[in-house]
Amino acid sequence: ERYYGTFAQEKDEMMNEQNELTQFLKTLKRYKHRLKRQELLTLRGQALHGNIAGAKKGFCVLMEERKMQYE
Repeated sequence: ERYYGTFAQEKDEMMNEQNELTQFLKTLKRYKHRLKRQELLTLRGQALHGNIAGAKKGFCVLMEERKMQYE
């Protein structure tokens, strides 16, 4: 099933955003034992409300503060 026009572009963007969100939530889950509960909830909430870029940046800052390797 192929979509054409702007609807197709919107659908693709939504799918990409959903995949990005899913990947980020999986990453958070992998590192949940290294994050404080409030940090985890904040980053998760940010991502779920559409600010995935901000949540990723916050995650990177926390990992760098703790001198940890992350994916």
